[in-house]
Amino acid sequence: MSDNSDTVVLYEELAVRDVLPVLWRAAPDPQTLAGLCERNFQVLQAWDALEDHGLVELPDENSPLAAELQRLDRKLTLLLDLVGQILSVNRPRPAPVPVRFNALGAEWRAREAPPHAGASGILEIFVHECVAQPLRFPGNATGMTPEGEVSVRFAQLEDTVASLVGKIAFRRHRRQIAGRVNPQRTP
Repeated sequence: MSDNSDTVVLYEELAVRDVLPVLWRAAPDPQTLAGLCERNFQVLQAWDALEDHGLVELPDENSPLAAELQRLDRKLTLLLDLVGQILSVNRPRPAPVPVRFNALGAEWRAREAPPHAGASGILEIFVHECVAQPLRFPGNATGMTPEGEVSVRFAQLEDTVASLVGKIAFRRHRRQIAGRVNPQRTP
């Protein structure tokens, strides 16, 4: 996971790279697996909505509409921050670690004992402090290093979930490239 290039790739596809709370849960039961697709899709939609997609430029910054949109944006940001604080107090999460993932798998640095190679489980990734539920991807551990780097290949994800993960990874990649080309536009 020491790849420092601008393009984040995992298993030969674009990936999301971030520092997020991650948890590996061993041996999922069939009932747990049954509802993962719908919940993952909802979590991804919420995360996508919370991602900063840049400000829409209004024709006249001095118009009453522009001022009202900025006021609403500040209120929503404050509300999301408050919700995030409440959630973090009431639902403790694992400590954030460097992670990269896409629809095929993930790599992260485990703080606790990593799963052994071949172990089945569910990788939970808490993508945003304001989203209560984590993404939950079933998969198999494929490798570990002595330093605690863990690699997991996900079981086949539903097309809707895989597509949305790919779109988010692409948008992040595109914003990263845009930030290199025009640094003053990135938040």
